Amino acid sequence: MTPLLHEDLTRTIIGAFYEVYWRMGSGFAEAVYEEALARELLSRGLAVEHQKRISVHYRGISVGQFRVDLVVSDTVLIEIKAREDLYPIHLAQLLNYLRASSFEIGLLFNFGSRPKFKRLVFSNARKGFGRPVREPPRL
Repeated sequence: MTPLLHEDLTRTIIGAFYEVYWRMGSGFAEAVYEEALARELLSRGLAVEHQKRISVHYRGISVGQFRVDLVVSDTVLIEIKAREDLYPIHLAQLLNYLRASSFEIGLLFNFGSRPKFKRLVFSNARKGFGRPVREPPRL
């Protein structure tokens, strides 16, 4: 079986997610879970950045920014939800964050009535970083 990309790190992060959920349960705002999870990750010796701004580029030009809830060890993006369930739009949001950045791993955590997570991987090789921008055909 092929090992997962950054498997040890993501396993530690997922364990921290469950620890926070078991201690706090559901019903708090996403910002509360973000802070609690950051503190749990720090207690496990991991570097954490809150609300990291990441630029989105189109044809080599910055067209905006987004903020990801947490970045762990400059390797994993974390998006936090506190909803009844996760929906395709939540996965699309995280996928777009990965697509627009050089990060390859994203974790989506939901602190709803039942804890739930999704792990997404988007290889930088598939993103085309470093490749020239292809111009559209001329009409």
